[in-house]
Amino acid sequence: MLQNNPQVAQIRKAVTSRVISELESLAEKDAETFGKIWSAFGPIIKEGLYEDPEKRDSLLSLVRFTTTVGTGRTLKQYVADLKPNQTEIYYLLGESTDRLKSNPKLEAARARGIEVLLLSDPIDALWSSIPIDFGGKPFKSLSKGEVDFGLVPLLDSTARDEAKVGVTDEAAVLAAVRTALGERVSDVRASQRLADSPACLVAAKHAPDLEIERLLASQNRGVRTKPILELNMRHALVSALAEAQKDARESDVSDLSSLLFEQAQILDGVVPDDPAAFAARLNRLVVRGLGVRS
Repeated sequence: MLQNNPQVAQIRKAVTSRVISELESLAEKDAETFGKIWSAFGPIIKEGLYEDPEKRDSLLSLVRFTTTVGTGRTLKQYVADLKPNQTEIYYLLGESTDRLKSNPKLEAARARGIEVLLLSDPIDALWSSIPIDFGGKPFKSLSKGEVDFGLVPLLDSTARDEAKVGVTDEAAVLAAVRTALGERVSDVRASQRLADSPACLVAAKHAPDLEIERLLASQNRGVRTKPILELNMRHALVSALAEAQKDARESDVSDLSSLLFEQAQILDGVVPDDPAAFAARLNRLVVRGLGVRS
């Protein structure tokens, strides 16, 4: 076929190189005009990150990102602003930038002033799923695997909050929540990415990102894997769960565990499997907290 002709392939390669070269020159000399081109063709340019590994480094230099710092950010700017001991480029996938900005998985990064790429184009879920780096700094999803910011200093204004004492017997609490949720999760563990929220859901290290799974599920493709529930062991709600576990109040442990899981689903834009059960559970906990007799 014509598209498999070696001469056509050479022409395509030459044209692609020329276009990238012209875009690089324009981006350097006329940022405003390049910004208009990016607004119109940005998602198409990002397709090349997945489809053309040979040109990936050049294309990454052209991509403009919305981040927790601002819009129109380049990876060159991102790497120049890396925090002490930061070795990865962090990103978060989601349906919209506004929703991503309020995602609890940003909390620990925000507490350290770490910039995070906010990826909301459908094509972002595709190219970010492959091993990729820029300037020797690998990309790392805040929705997947474990995250450890321990070597990155806290901002002065948040250091005191991060030092709050948490649950003393973490293993017992995590085991109790794991038992209460059963097959709804693949694991329950203490979180290193939360600062203010009680819980979040993440994917295992070798599993697809949660946003990719949602996209595939919307097209009836792929099999959903069970998420990992991460708990903020310094949060008051988790401390209340720990007290319930210590006092063997199984119904409270069950309700609080499910509430934490379903809250994390909602914050990820997912409706709980049984909204009526979620509402009833929340009502029970509110009534108990207010000391109202049924």
